[in-house]
Amino acid sequence: MPNTSPMPNPAMIEVSGLSKTFVLHNQGGVRLPVFDGVDFTVAAGECVVLGGASGAGKSTFMRTLYGNYLASAGRVLIRHEGAPVDITAATPRRILEIRRRTLGYVSQFLRVIPRVPTLEIVKEPMLASGVAEAQAERRARTLLARLNLPESLWSLPPATFSGGEQQRVNLAHGFAMEYPILLLDEPTASLDADNRRVVIELIEEAKARGAAIVGIFHDTAVRDRVATRIFDVTLYKAAA
Repeated sequence: MPNTSPMPNPAMIEVSGLSKTFVLHNQGGVRLPVFDGVDFTVAAGECVVLGGASGAGKSTFMRTLYGNYLASAGRVLIRHEGAPVDITAATPRRILEIRRRTLGYVSQFLRVIPRVPTLEIVKEPMLASGVAEAQAERRARTLLARLNLPESLWSLPPATFSGGEQQRVNLAHGFAMEYPILLLDEPTASLDADNRRVVIELIEEAKARGAAIVGIFHDTAVRDRVATRIFDVTLYKAAA
């Protein structure tokens, strides 16, 4: 008889032996080890939440996955267009290409070019990936409306917005593309209950379409709703 068991979801992130130590060259080469020997896998459709107390290295680990921090040792394989690419060894050009099409990131803070209108900020990742202008505009408007940002603000730069308004722009920008992999660093910070519910819905929809998600959530109610499992970073705490 044919094998009718479901195929396992493919690994989208595969981390092996990952270590990170900061070296303070302006302090005589003082070394600050963060984590050591991390092995970690995230499959399509999973939301893996990074656990551990403040200072455990969760944000450093996530930034290493994204390629913002250079790993001290180990590999970070990102499945990009069907093939694994080692972020720790990739060229800057290759990393930018992966970020445009595969690897999305939502940080706690909105970092944008000053004076660029909100609607253009949300459209930017879609246009950079070749999405048609009209389609990008529709998607941006849908997300901003869904995140309850008043339409009167869409033509304005977000520099003078409140913290919660800026975070909603940040989320619309981060969820504009349907990235196969999403890194979420405190995505519900500064949000009220209604908008936290919208973020939960966006995460669940991303999981349902097969996105692999790694998140940091200090909001335990949100974490408990979206987490497939918890990965405790403190288990890999490096010795000082």
